[in-house]
Formats: sequence, structure tokens, C-alpha cells
Amino acid sequence: MDGDPAVEPDLDSFSLTLPLPYRVALVVDVPSLLHYPARPSPRTDTPHHLSTYRLATLLSIPLTISFLLFWALSHRNPTLVIYYDFLPFSYLCFLLLIFLLPLRRFSSAGRTRFLTTLRRVSIGGIALPHDGKFGDILLADVLTSYAKIIAELFVALCMFFTPNGSATKRPDRGCGGQYLVPIIIAIPSLIRFRQCITEYLRYFSAFPVIILSALQRNLSVNHDKVGLSETAVYRFWVLAVFVNSFYSFYWDVAKDWDLTLFTAQRAHSGLRQRRYFPFKEMYYVAIGADLLLRCTWSLKLSPHLDHFADFESGIFLMEILEVGRRWMWIFFRVETEWVRNTSSAGLGAPGQDDVLLGDYGSGKEDDD
Repeated sequence: MDGDPAVEPDLDSFSLTLPLPYRVALVVDVPSLLHYPARPSPRTDTPHHLSTYRLATLLSIPLTISFLLFWALSHRNPTLVIYYDFLPFSYLCFLLLIFLLPLRRFSSAGRTRFLTTLRRVSIGGIALPHDGKFGDILLADVLTSYAKIIAELFVALCMFFTPNGSATKRPDRGCGGQYLVPIIIAIPSLIRFRQCITEYLRYFSAFPVIILSALQRNLSVNHDKVGLSETAVYRFWVLAVFVNSFYSFYWDVAKDWDLTLFTAQRAHSGLRQRRYFPFKEMYYVAIGADLLLRCTWSLKLSPHLDHFADFESGIFLMEILEVGRRWMWIFFRVETEWVRNTSSAGLGAPGQDDVLLGDYGSGKEDDD
């Protein structure tokens, strides 16, 4: 599919090097989703960031070993790539066990708290402000960026457990039914929509994009039954994705980051009076990057790049860019929350051991 005639038509060269399960494992940055409670003794206990790096190292080392072993055994041979599909799944099983097993030395408190928070937000729940409401909001927002990765994980599992199937074959995004993958992609937006009805437009506007994308990508859909031609579906898709992207960009800048760029006065050069980051340019770069990454869909409007997102490598790059955008967004969102809280409390700058996501509980926690 990526234009390499030397490989089988059912397995493109990118998938020979980086099969779907490995893409899922590579993009899922689990430590960034963990929310830690305050340290009982900030001066003597391990800092939060070191605990996160420790868990990241634990997850990265076996992933690297699995990668190297897979490449050494498969030699990018299509038959061997399909045969050794159990290797990436072994790592995914390891990842699951790390989360579920009660291993105190590997961020036990953080993993437990993450799973507890995930259970709560998965049904649209949200904690009280003093119990970690901001952390719940962050997690739900992060899940919206991971929606496609979650769907890719389902596709890999579906292919792995399909009779005569293999998770390292060319991804079959119709596995399980024509609309099942779009429904899975919509679930994180539905969770966030349920969490905060007052922000309904931002998250509700994602649903038309998902539905129309499903209509576009599934060639077996009979558009006549819904009274729409392929051209009409495409035009509605452009309109829906335009509204979703630019409204989400507006919300990022004006609501999540509290910047004045879209106000009539544009006070403080379009930023705000209180800022934690030292350079104005950081905010402008973030605004520009957020706009560009919100509009990656515009590649489909180019006659030269319109099929870029149809390649497996293109799909993977789009997922990486969205996760990177969310990673950047979190820094400025947490900074905004700190400014809001300290502005009302009259506090000074945060120290290196301050917890910006709130104190999630009381009692003694372990060192990780």
C-alpha cells in the first residue's frame, strides 16, 4: 500500500518493520496518564518525576528487547512477520500484568490510582474538586487523543483471535463489523461529553466527523440508502471536521489555557497577565502548533497528499502527532490550573515537589 512492489500486496513495507501491535505499544505512553498523590515527606521521598521515569524504564526495556528479537527473527519476511505475531502480543500481556499485579516496587500507588480513576471516568464520572476533579478531566481529555490508538488495539486483538488471522497482517479495520471501530473511537468523546455537558459543543462536534469518516472509508456502504452521494458525504465531512477542529482550537486557547487571543482587547499581547513559563514565545509556539496539529485533516484537501492518511505509515504518524499535541496541551493546561488556584489563594510560585493535580487521598502511600 505504500508503493513498495517488493512486498506482498496484503502487507506493506511499513507493517513489515512496525506491525500494528508494536505501534500500539509504542504510542501508549502509560506513565503520562498516572496521577500521583502528594508525598508524605517531600524532602526524603522519591520525587514524582523519578517514579514516573522508573516505570517508563521498566516498560521501555522489554519493549526494546521485543522489538529487536522480532526484527532478528522475521528479517522483514512477510511469512515470518505473520508467524511471529505472538511476540508483540507477549509485550502487551506483560504491560497488562504490570498494571494488574500488586508489585509495590513498580509504582503501586500510581497504578492503583490510575485504574481507580479510569473506572470512574469510563462511565462519565468525575471526582469532587478536593478529590481530584482536575485529574479526572485531564485523563478524560487524554483518552480522546488516544481514541484511535484504543481502536487500533481492538483491531489487533480482533485479528489475533480471528480464526486463521494474525495481528501482524495488514490491519483490517473492518474487523468485528463495519461500524464497531468508529464506535470505539467515539467512546472517549462520549465519556468527556458525559462529564461536562456545559462544554457539549466541543465534544459533540467530534461525532459527525467520526460518522462521516466511517461512511467515507467503508466502500461497501450504500450511500443511496441514506440519500447521500459520495460527493455529498465528503462535503459534509469537510464541514464537520472544519467546525470540530477550529472550535476545539478556540476552546484550547481561550478556555483551557485562559489566553486572551480571541477577546476583543487581546490584553497582554493575546496571552494573560499571570504566566508561569518565562518566555512569551513558548505560548505563541504552542498556539501555532495546536492550530496546525488540529488541522492535519486538511492534508486530504491536497491533490498531492490526499492519500497520505490512507498509508499505514501515515496513519501511525497522525497518531503520534495527536499524542504529541496532547502532551504539549497538558503542560499549558496544568500551568493554567496552577495560575487559577494560586491567583485566588495568593500563593507564590510552585516548588519542585508541589502536586498540581491535587491531593488524591490521605494516609501513607508507598515510595512509588
